[in-house]
Amino acid sequence: MTTDTLTTSLRTEPNRRLVIGGLGMTQIVAWGTTFYLPAVFANPIARDTGWSLSVVVTGLSLGLLLAGACSPVTGRLIDRHGGRYVMAFSSILIAAGLWLMSQVTGLTGYFLSWAVLGIGMAAGLYDAAFATLGRLYGSGARSAITGVTLLGGLASTLCWPLLTVLEETLGWRQGAQVAALVHLLFCLPVHLLVVPVRQETTTTSNGGVTPAKPVEHQPAGSFFRDRRFLTICLAFTLLAFVMAGLSVHLLEVLRQRGLDTATVVMIGMIIGPAQVTARVLEFSFGRGFHPVWSARVGALLVLIGVALFSLSQPLAAFVAAAVYGAGNGIMTIARGTLPLALFGPDAYGERMGVMARPVLIAQAAAPILTATVLTRLDAFYLLPGLVILLLVSFALLALLPGARVPSPPH
Repeated sequence: MTTDTLTTSLRTEPNRRLVIGGLGMTQIVAWGTTFYLPAVFANPIARDTGWSLSVVVTGLSLGLLLAGACSPVTGRLIDRHGGRYVMAFSSILIAAGLWLMSQVTGLTGYFLSWAVLGIGMAAGLYDAAFATLGRLYGSGARSAITGVTLLGGLASTLCWPLLTVLEETLGWRQGAQVAALVHLLFCLPVHLLVVPVRQETTTTSNGGVTPAKPVEHQPAGSFFRDRRFLTICLAFTLLAFVMAGLSVHLLEVLRQRGLDTATVVMIGMIIGPAQVTARVLEFSFGRGFHPVWSARVGALLVLIGVALFSLSQPLAAFVAAAVYGAGNGIMTIARGTLPLALFGPDAYGERMGVMARPVLIAQAAAPILTATVLTRLDAFYLLPGLVILLLVSFALLALLPGARVPSPPH
C-alpha cells in the first residue's frame, strides 16, 4: 500500500486510529503486568514467601514457555475469527493469573498462576496484536503495527513506577489484585468495544475494495518449507535470546565490567526513550522502504550496542545503551511488519504464532542461561558470545531479499 493510499485509508476508516490507540493502551497494561512484573514484584515476593529470587523469576520463564506453546493456536483463531474475542479472553486470563498469584501460599499455586498468565500472554501481547491488525488491515497494517508499538514501548516506563507505588502502599498481593481489576475494568471493555470482529473487505493498491479471502489452516511445518520464513524465524529467535538475557541482567553485566551502581542506573534509563525515539523515526522515515531494511538496521544497531558494552568505559556504555535501545525498538516493529511484507496477509496470524513459539522459548531460556554464564564466568565471556549470536542474526537478515517500496504514481 502506498503512502497516499494509506492516508486515504486513515481518513476513510475513522475507527482505525481508535483501534490503534486502544490496542496500544492495552499493550502497555499487558506488558507491564506480565513480562515486566517481576522487575518490581520479584524481590517482595521472595521476602514474603521465603523463596529464592531465582525460583520467583522462574515463574516468568514458565509463563513464556506456555505462551510459546499456545501462540500458533492463538494466531489461527485470530485468522479465522478476528482478534476481538481472543484479546478480550487474554484480559480475563491475565486478570485471573494475577488474582491467583495474589492468593498463593505455595510454589504449586505460584507456578499455576504463571501458567495462566502465560496463556494470557500468548493471546494478548504483541504477536496477537500484530495478528489482529494484519487481519483487519491486510497489507496496509504496517503503520498500525508501528503505532501500537509506539505506545506499547512505554510499558516499563509507566508501569514500573505505578507498580512500585502499589507495592509500597498496599503490598505486592493487593498490588496484583489492583492490576487484575485494571484488566477487567479497562482492557476487557477496550478489546470488546474498540476492536472489530474481523475485516470482511480488503483495500487494494488502487483504492478499490474486494471481499476478504477466507483463511485456511496450514500445518506449522509448512511455513518452514519456505527458506525465507526459516531465515527470519532463526534471526528473530537469536535476537530475542540476546535482548531477553540483557533486559534481565544488563545492570549486573555493567557492574561486572567495572561501572558503579549510580552510573549503571543512569545508563539503564536511556534504553526506554531510545526505543520510542527509534520507533518514531521509523514511522516518519522508514515507511518508504521495505521492512527488511528496517530489520537489518535494527539488528545492526543491537549488534553495535552490545559490542560497545564490552568496552567498560562509561561514555561508551551510554552510547551503547542509546544504540542498543534504538535497535531494540526497531526490531519490535520489524518482527510484525517483515513477515507481512514477505508473505502477505494470508494466514498472517498463524504465521506470527508459529514464529512466536521459538522466540518466546528463547526469551524464557535466556535469563537462566545468561545468569549461569555470569555466575560461573563473568561478563567478559558473556558479551563476546552475545556478539557472535548477533552477527549470525544480522548475516541471516542480510541474505533476505529487500526492495524499496515503490513511490505512488503522479
